[in-house]
Amino acid sequence: MKPFFISSAMKKSFLFTILAIWVLGSIINKLSAQANRFSYLKFGNANGDTLLYRQLFPDANPKAKYPLVIFLHGSGERGKDNEAQLKWGALQFGTDQFMLQHPSILIAPQCPEGQQWSNFKRSPNNTEIELNPNPSKPMELLLGLIKQAIQKMPVDPNRVYITGLSMGGFGVFDALSRAPELFAAAVPVCGGGDTSKVSSFSKIPIWMFHGAQDGAVNPQLSMNMTTALFKAGANPGLTMYPTVGHFSWLGAYIDQPMIEWLYNQHK
Repeated sequence: MKPFFISSAMKKSFLFTILAIWVLGSIINKLSAQANRFSYLKFGNANGDTLLYRQLFPDANPKAKYPLVIFLHGSGERGKDNEAQLKWGALQFGTDQFMLQHPSILIAPQCPEGQQWSNFKRSPNNTEIELNPNPSKPMELLLGLIKQAIQKMPVDPNRVYITGLSMGGFGVFDALSRAPELFAAAVPVCGGGDTSKVSSFSKIPIWMFHGAQDGAVNPQLSMNMTTALFKAGANPGLTMYPTVGHFSWLGAYIDQPMIEWLYNQHK
């Protein structure tokens, strides 16, 4: 039997594989630890309707009042496991560094399968949106949950922020249209809204994000909202990533200037 030799190239490849597995394992463990910081909760109304949500609480300081961040997931994370809504973006708020720099209460609800955060009518070319009179059931429950959180938790009512991606981006504009008095700032990511309703929330600071090559949500929707808000006397922000498709949230939630801007907003 011939002796078996391991070349230096094979050794390097083996060591690189081991290192990659270790790094991947560390990342998975870190994300799992962050997810475990979000408690499993459920909100219900008098009619017996319920909304599942995860909640991040920043610290055990009985003297503090904290900003409240509402995070609305996209259509792919709908369901009833009360976990999928943390897949994109939400865990960013649960890192050690983020919790130290910007301690805040975060609520990430989960929309049931087959339902929507928003209740809009869309034009055939998907460039115009009309708000329907009544909120969707998930939005109705969400607004009730926000009001309860303000009443029963150490929330600073002047610092309630709302953000969401894709279906959640539409949900942000829906919530702003129906209950503008609740919010101090908003960050809709690849969403859209009814431009005829912007006068009701034009005083709320808004920073939008979208991918210029988004084939799922027409970037014209964000541009329409920007134009309408300017006409209403607002000063909205719009970050349009020129080479990005639908996943514009990958850049949005690591945009440090936006994060600093968000946490500086007060009513």
